[in-house]
Amino acid sequence: MHSAPVLQYLKKHGQQLDSEIAAATGIPLRQVRASLSDLSARGEISRCNVTRFNDGKPVEGILCRVSGYIPPATPGRKPGASS
Repeated sequence: MHSAPVLQYLKKHGQQLDSEIAAATGIPLRQVRASLSDLSARGEISRCNVTRFNDGKPVEGILCRVSGYIPPATPGRKPGASS
């Protein structure tokens, strides 16, 4: 199964849709979805089903990210920070 490349891709690129992972890794969408199900069952990722609209047409997908991952703070000023 392609779980390792999918997990590595999520660790490097953060939250992604299943279709974005498939396009970027070259792994067929069906295999990406199977990998996401496996990773989710093992608790390695968080996932949810989403519907996005492209030109008014609904597109079903799976949005996922690595479990327990908190992205690093972005550089620059933060709201509410005193000068």
